[in-house]
Amino acid sequence: MQLVLGFLVICGMLYLLAKRYEPRMVLFGAGLLLAAIAGDPAGALAEFSKSMKQNTLFEVIITSMGFATVVKATGCDKHLIAVFVKVLRRMGPFLVVGVAFATTIVNIAIPSAAGTSAAVGVILIPLLISAGVSAPIAAAAVLAGLYGGNLNPGHVHPTMVAELAGKSSMEFVSMVAVPLLASVLASSLVLMLMAWRMKKKNAALLIEKSTSDIAEDSFQVNYMYAILPLLPLLLLCLGSTGIFPMFKMPVSHAMIIGAFVILLVRRANPEQVTKDFFKGMGDSFGNIFGLIITANVFVAGLKALGLIKLLIDFMTTSPAIAKLAAIAGPFIMAIICGSGEAAAIAFNKAVSIHAEQFGMHVMNMGAIAVLSGGIGRSLSPVAGCVIICAGIAKVNPLDIMKYNSLAMLAAMIVAIGLLLVY
Repeated sequence: MQLVLGFLVICGMLYLLAKRYEPRMVLFGAGLLLAAIAGDPAGALAEFSKSMKQNTLFEVIITSMGFATVVKATGCDKHLIAVFVKVLRRMGPFLVVGVAFATTIVNIAIPSAAGTSAAVGVILIPLLISAGVSAPIAAAAVLAGLYGGNLNPGHVHPTMVAELAGKSSMEFVSMVAVPLLASVLASSLVLMLMAWRMKKKNAALLIEKSTSDIAEDSFQVNYMYAILPLLPLLLLCLGSTGIFPMFKMPVSHAMIIGAFVILLVRRANPEQVTKDFFKGMGDSFGNIFGLIITANVFVAGLKALGLIKLLIDFMTTSPAIAKLAAIAGPFIMAIICGSGEAAAIAFNKAVSIHAEQFGMHVMNMGAIAVLSGGIGRSLSPVAGCVIICAGIAKVNPLDIMKYNSLAMLAAMIVAIGLLLVY
């Protein structure tokens, strides 16, 4: 009877997430209900207290989002995007591919799907439409690169999966970089071919339109400002690869250094930059870290009811089942609820931590869940980033989903295929 009630609670949780209710409220409420059904409501509250003490996750995530807030507040993100606009105008038929990769890079610097889609979409979606690309595909091109934040070592997923595996977040980034970038290439090429077929124009006409019909932007690009959002990532890469051992440092230190360099180069008001940095830290604690905490409460409820053990026992019967669950679980959940973060966090906390029992490595299984959740979010008609892109393109989110489904399927096949080979 308890398992039946637990199953009903989970179905109710998915329904409420699909209806876009506050995910932290839904996850916390579901976890508390599950624990109560199991006769241990205090266990869920104990997990809440325990989750508040995750020092490593806390430090990395909040400093990364503090840096991202400084980048946006000082306008450095606008210079980075403007550089891409100048390059993209010369890409001809590969404009769609260029937009997807430009979005990926911006998303590394601004690890928020909604924030990146708003910042990039208002510029790149009209750019694509003016080049002859249909509005739904123009929006889909931006969505194709909206899980690039997983290449930011301070983002929630690299930090969490690396901690579960006992590795560093840079090791996660190194492992997932090729599959992620290859998947973006695959999806954007599919979208490019669809755009070409829809317009029934040859490449020469598309090249001509993309270079001659778009008015030059009056915005004056400062290339130094454009590089600043990527500075912490550059420092971490140089340090972790051993090229410059002096740059080997924790992620949080790189983010603080990046904010300090922006303060000096932009000659910004130190008081305002400090306020922006700590505002970003506070917002990330409430939004991102809050999601992690409530996901832990939900997982504690699952454990109290014995559902985690049941799932693990089922998955250990076959490694193929475990791999399928890691791929399909977060992907389907992200499409339903519109949150790749909620889907991947919940799955990794509940299942990926036991990956060794399924004949897999924690990092691999965690990466599969992360990418499948991110790809699923880009396909969800209820995801915030999809709704933002649809609004900019002036189309229905379902229209984007119709064109984006084949592209995201290609992304899934390439990303997961490469991760399974690693």
